[in-house]
Amino acid sequence: MADLLGQYGVVLVFAWVFAVQGMPIPAGPTLLGAGTLSGSGQMNLALAVGAAIAAALGADVLWYSLGRSQGTRLLETLCRFSMNPDSVVRDAKERFVAHGVRHLVLANFLPGVNPLAAGLAGAVPIRFERFLLYASTGALLWAGAWITLGYLFADIIGRVATRAAPLGRLLVIVIAVALTSYLVFKVRTMAPLPPSPLEGSHHPDRAQATVGGRPLHRDL
Repeated sequence: MADLLGQYGVVLVFAWVFAVQGMPIPAGPTLLGAGTLSGSGQMNLALAVGAAIAAALGADVLWYSLGRSQGTRLLETLCRFSMNPDSVVRDAKERFVAHGVRHLVLANFLPGVNPLAAGLAGAVPIRFERFLLYASTGALLWAGAWITLGYLFADIIGRVATRAAPLGRLLVIVIAVALTSYLVFKVRTMAPLPPSPLEGSHHPDRAQATVGGRPLHRDL
């Protein structure tokens, strides 16, 4: 990944961050690498931060739009790829009830959780301008923290990466095989979704999602 970052720079930062939103794959190491390259003068710091924010926010808007048009059934479908789909959906809704729109700020730091938070914001739905404010704040803090960390400790991270380079390719192959096998297993064992008890209708504007009988209000 370090070689690819050095070759494609901010384009790879944008593409990777956008692609992994919705998957339990952390984008943090890539941002850490971008910060390290920025610290060594091989990448523009401002462009790296901007690309990461744009990608994260673009993915958030996409999930928000899908949640607004498809409702909570979209989240149920997404969570079926997790180890325990029912608990993932329930936990996501309970966090949203507990923290409201502020949950969008913290969700960026939890791999796989951010699309659930953005989708719920659309399914409720929260006003778009309010959603955009909190999602932008979360993306800025998340991208800024990782890239700044890499920038400040560029020398140390660079030495560690150099020593670990021989294991890098093997590690990527092992992770890719494991992830592919898991996704194939989940797809093959999926059962059709039952009628959702979470919505009164399939259109989010005519329904309100609930958690334990408590409505997710439109303007949290």
